[in-house]
Amino acid sequence: MVEDELERLFGAAGCAGSVAVLDIDGPGQVVLGADEWMVAASTFKIAVALELFCRGAEGTLDLTERVRLAPSQATPGGQGFCIFEDEAEVSLRDAARMMMTISDNTATDVLIRRVSVPRIHARLAGLGLDRIRLAGTVREEFDAIGRDAGFAGWTEMERAMGAAGSPRDADRIWARALAAPSLRPGRVTSATAGQMAALLRLIWRDEAGPDRACAAVRTVLGRQRLTRKIATGFGTEVRTAAKSGSVPGCVSNDVGVVAYPDGSRFAVAVFTRPTGRTGSAGTAEPAAPVGPVLDPTRTDVVIGAAARLCVEHLRRAGRP
Repeated sequence: MVEDELERLFGAAGCAGSVAVLDIDGPGQVVLGADEWMVAASTFKIAVALELFCRGAEGTLDLTERVRLAPSQATPGGQGFCIFEDEAEVSLRDAARMMMTISDNTATDVLIRRVSVPRIHARLAGLGLDRIRLAGTVREEFDAIGRDAGFAGWTEMERAMGAAGSPRDADRIWARALAAPSLRPGRVTSATAGQMAALLRLIWRDEAGPDRACAAVRTVLGRQRLTRKIATGFGTEVRTAAKSGSVPGCVSNDVGVVAYPDGSRFAVAVFTRPTGRTGSAGTAEPAAPVGPVLDPTRTDVVIGAAARLCVEHLRRAGRP
């Protein structure tokens, strides 16, 4: 069975996986642990983009509205506005592009504050998706992890890691962060593979909101620059639009849509975690000692392999 093959793939890569692959235009699906609540990492940004573009299409928000970004207010991150040294001004629409194409955390927090977590949750609930839950802004989540690791916040933890006497000392601090209760499904922003794939299916069918909003989300997803996960499982003839997410050593995820030249298209969500960790049935878990950690050189490849395995299974099943 394809589920057994998935288990073997993940086991060989030293990780556990949660998978949902849905035929966008038909009933076919492959699922493995698809209802398990997992750390979403940056995949949740699709829900933020959907709320923003829906509000724009509904006329309750102007996507050309300008916001000023000061370096002193930046959210930690390694790219985009997170590393700017001078103030910048950007429209909400372009902030969404930065959030989706390079996973800019500062742009993400600007948009979360503008559209609000309750409004994001309300729209998802209206779509029957109550297992995609934001814990707050990215900055709030990072600071909670830093406090659990014994520091005043994330910035102070980063400084301590930078000032550590050796890489091993820095790794010990990061291990405390990985063991943080606030980095457990249900405490941090979380989702299930099943509902993330369902959200993509709705967006691609123009059923997640106004047609114009769904088209805008599809466009920005297609421009993501980080394509080393799902896309690695497919040839250049297959179009991929996806949003990845990771927490080093903890989770590596990718969710997206793959489209074949013959018109068949599939919503894919693959979440991975170390075999020593577990997801959640819906309640926050206590802190656990850090055991195995993910090797990104293996998990990124297995995400593509798992996606290909499931999609090809559905394509074969759908042929007369």
